[in-house]
Amino acid sequence: MQIVLPDEEATGRLAARLAALLAPGDVVALWGDLGSGKTALVRALIRDALEEPEAEVPSPTFTLVQTYDLPMGTLWHFDLYRVAAPEEAIELGWEEARAGGIAMIEWPDRLGNLLPADRLDLRLAFADAPGARLVHLDPVGAWSHRPIEALADRAVPP
Repeated sequence: MQIVLPDEEATGRLAARLAALLAPGDVVALWGDLGSGKTALVRALIRDALEEPEAEVPSPTFTLVQTYDLPMGTLWHFDLYRVAAPEEAIELGWEEARAGGIAMIEWPDRLGNLLPADRLDLRLAFADAPGARLVHLDPVGAWSHRPIEALADRAVPP
């Protein structure tokens, strides 16, 4: 499924719908170029879950991981851009996150064989209009049985 996000408000709506689906054990892999909106989507999701639109949600670009206690469980926001080997993710708390948290991962390719088979892949890309994004949602493994169609307010063919 592909969704057009014409602006940040649309990104926020998608994030809110995704937050409503998440539960401990879930993994969301965020794929896309620098600046494609991965961090913006996670920030919007966290703010929605906290019901605090102005909550400070720092990017994990430098810390590599940030955790948030949300109503649905502990969310681990990983930014693995600067990770050179999958083993480094273990040092960041990957196993703890997988044991009972919700993992949102930017640059999931850095996990190599640690990337779980059950996950939701979100592939973000720039769209033609300024500020717009395209998001391709690809449920993998157990996620293919989840109601991801509920995430779209405007879906277009892939």
